[in-house]
Parts: sequence; C-alpha cells; structure tokens
Amino acid sequence: MLEVRNFSLWLTGDAASAQPDSEPEGKSLLRDISLAIGEGECLALAGESGSGKSVMALSILRLMEETCRSRHEGQILWRGEDIFTFSGRRLRSLRGNRIAMIFQEPMSALNPVFSIGRQLAEPLMLHRGLNRHEAGKEAARLLGRTGIDEPETRLASYPHQLSGGQRQRIIIAMALACQPDLLIADEPTTSLDVTIQEQILALLADLRREYRMAVLLISHDLTLVKKLAERVAIMRGGRLIEQGGINEIFQAPKEEYTRHLLSAIPKGQMQARQDGEALLWTRRLACHFPLPVTWKNWLKRQQFIALDETTLAFREGLTYGIVGESGSGKTTLAMAILRLAKSQGKVYYLGQPLHGLSAKALRPLRRQLQIVFQDPFASLSPRLTVGEIVAEGLRVHERQMDKEEIAQAVAASLAEVGLEPAMAHRYPHEFSGGQRQRIAIARAIILKPRLLILDEPTSSLDVTIQAQIIDLLKALQNRHRVTYLFISHDLRVVRSLADYLIVMRSGRIVEQGRADRIFARPGQPYTQRLLQAALGDGGQKIEDSEQID
Repeated sequence: MLEVRNFSLWLTGDAASAQPDSEPEGKSLLRDISLAIGEGECLALAGESGSGKSVMALSILRLMEETCRSRHEGQILWRGEDIFTFSGRRLRSLRGNRIAMIFQEPMSALNPVFSIGRQLAEPLMLHRGLNRHEAGKEAARLLGRTGIDEPETRLASYPHQLSGGQRQRIIIAMALACQPDLLIADEPTTSLDVTIQEQILALLADLRREYRMAVLLISHDLTLVKKLAERVAIMRGGRLIEQGGINEIFQAPKEEYTRHLLSAIPKGQMQARQDGEALLWTRRLACHFPLPVTWKNWLKRQQFIALDETTLAFREGLTYGIVGESGSGKTTLAMAILRLAKSQGKVYYLGQPLHGLSAKALRPLRRQLQIVFQDPFASLSPRLTVGEIVAEGLRVHERQMDKEEIAQAVAASLAEVGLEPAMAHRYPHEFSGGQRQRIAIARAIILKPRLLILDEPTSSLDVTIQAQIIDLLKALQNRHRVTYLFISHDLRVVRSLADYLIVMRSGRIVEQGRADRIFARPGQPYTQRLLQAALGDGGQKIEDSEQID
C-alpha cells in the first residue's frame, strides 16, 4: 500500500542557515529511509524526541513543503505511484480521505473559533458528500465511539472548553471520519487516560479488521507499540537503525540504542518518606461552569460540575500523584488552587488565605507556585525565543538581575532539562513536541518554586527523556524540598514518583492515601479498574473491543 524508498529530506533556505550544524546542501532531517506498509498492517515508528518520526509522517502527506523550504531525494509510493508527482487537486483528495492523520498536539490541530461539531462535519461533507444534518448525526456517532459522553451536547462545544484528553479524542474521530485506507497516528494516546487508551486501541483494532485499514503508529510509548503493532522501526537522528517484528525487536534487539530505549521504561515504586510541614490546603474547593445552550436546556441554564467541594492537604517535599480519567477534574483542581480558574471555597498557602487576595496581592506568590501546562505548544508564545520564554519569570520576579545573569540562569535551566543552551535563540515551532515540553519545565523550575504543579509533564516525552525528567524532578525535590502535584494518566510514572495518590472521577475524589498502599491494595472498584488497565499485562495485544470493560 505504502512504500518509502531511500527517502532523504533536507531543510533549505533561511531556516537551514540558522542551524549551527547544517551542511552546505541544507539541514539534514531524514537520511535514506526505506520502509513499507501493507493493507491492514500496523507498523510502529519509535525513537527519541527529535529522531525524525513526525517529519517522516508529514512527508508522506507532503505537509513539510507547505510549512518550510525543503528538498528531497528518493520516493514515497502510494499504491505504486510517487506521491510527489500528484497534482494539488489529487493530493487534497488523498489527505483526510484515503490517508488520514492524527496530529500530536490537538490544541494546535483544532480551530479555536469553530465548534467541535462544525470541524467534525467538514471532512464528512467534503469527502463523503453528506448533507449538514447527516454529517451532524455521523459526527455524534463518531464522538460516542471514541468514548466521549453526551456526544450530541459536545458538538456545540469549542476546543478550549474540553480537557486535553477530550480534544485528543476529537482529533481521532476526525481522522476516522472517512474510513481511511491508511491512518498515520502521531502519538494518538498521549493525552488519554489508561481506560480511554484501551478503548481507542480496541477501536483501532476493530477498524483495521473491518476496513482492512493500515496504521503507521508513531509513539514513544513502547508498551503501546507492543500492544498494537506487528512490526516496529527504530529511528535515531533521522536514520532508520533497526526494524523487524515485535518479538524480534523487544526480545532480541540487535542495536545498543534499541536496548537503551527498552531499558528506560519506568519501573519500581517510590519508597515511603517522612511527611513534611503543611504547605497548602483546600477547604470545599469547587468549580462550576455553564453548559452550552441547546434546544433541550434553553429554558433552564445548567451547570457542569468540574470540581465538587474538594478538601485536600499537601505537605512540603512530597509528591502527590493525581490520577483519573480525562475530564475527571484533575486540571481543574490545579487551576483552582492557583486561582487561574473561577472557583468557590478556600485555598491556604502557609496559612495565608489565597482566596481572599486580589490579583495584584497574589502576584509575588506566583514565583513560589508554578505550573507546567499540559499542552506545551499552546502554552509557549510563538513570538518569543526559547531564551525569552524561560527568562520571563526572572524578569518579573528578579528585577535586580542583569542581562548576563539572566542569560546564565537560562542556560543552566535548559541544561538541567537536557537541552543545549544554544537553543535559547530558536523559536518553539522549531522543536519537537518532547523538546517543547522540556522548555516548559525549564521555564517553571528556573524560579525554584516551593509548589510545582506538573500537568502531564512527561506525556509527550520519549522513554529515555522521561527517565531523565523523573530523575531531574527527584533531584530538584531532594535539593529544594519542593512539593509536586503530579497530574498524569501514566500510572507507571506516577508509581515511580508519588508518595501519595489522589484518584478522581467526575470532579470528586474517589480514593486517596499513601501511594504504596493504594497500588498494592486499591479500595475502590474504579481505582482497581484504572490500575488493571495501566499495570496489567503490558504485552497482551488488543484484539477486539470485547476485552474492554
């Protein structure tokens, strides 16, 4: 179905000349890639962030040439024909129709000014010829199939009104709308909780059998790769270094780099530590949001309870893992604690009531209460360089520092998260998703906060960088006694970091306590289902939806 023959890609023009390691012919992005995908097959591309996985996917649809000046050698054949010979009209009929793509960052892939229903209806009307009414019904069906509750109501919502996991499911529904022959899935479950991951994997498996759909899976999650793919190709530095069957690669890898990737999967559990002094606590903290007006509720405005009267306490120097399904209120809790979302109830920091402070009075405390947002592309200003982004907090809270001192602090912060200090002069769009996440972490830790909220901080990181970030967070915590609120759907990472575990569902706390106790003996059925989905047999393949409870 799809064959890539000796494909190489170079960045040319001004963008290439700005790269310090570019060659005379341009900055090399891909070098001599050869791979093939047959009907109904799933091939996984795995490798570290920046290895060229997403660039290869974008090249298949010729999307690289629309965003930057580049040149290529070799061929990408679709059913025997070179895609680079297709006319613009034929290429448009291929994109989103016969070849669909799930993009890595849903907030950048969704249009913020159009409702979800309108964006879902577009490919249905364009490629399948449905009228507006038929497209609306099919859009609701697709949302329901990807695990979104009350899909008819959600069609009227806008992207900013949904959680990160819900936005990811919208992107998946859009990609599946036209029942493509080939689905390119770029980190399709990055923002999804473990139970929805299982549903999406089962859905993809069903569609592969039903429509003989092939899948090119791009992922740093090797557990996901093992569940879904038949073959895997390992990339590093724009080159394909090893490929073969799943059992061959996972049980007897030939390359040292592949063995390094496999050894970096999070293992073990955090050892119990002594409780510190009380740092921050909440009393009956709640968040309610008005629901979109529909024909069903136009007489009586209804409210969505995102957070329902939550009382919690966080102690100094400990890590609190906050887990639950997408839309369970994890991020809303974080926003309410920082007073970044309108809320009711009380929040105390070192005995000081934050709920009674004005925005001006709260500003000096912001440096001690930092957050790493879930979507790094949406939270990094595209107009500022990385150096300016990371230094922003210092310019606000450390006015006595001169330019040289700030530059040194920025370089040290970038180095701490595994980035070259020279990257400070580049812009966010020049980095991969994992690299942008590291920039967001550098921006937060440069102020040495006492409380750091980490909203899915490792979701878009490959396993090797994930392991580095976990080690970095542990080192920072031991050095500065910083308290972490670690929001994540990756329970393997949470288990290796958290002292306490908070399980949320539908805006309420289902279970909380010492992490080692809950992981060993979960008390609630919902917690048991979460842990089974995340920490069960990681090698078991998803064959059909009947395996999902």
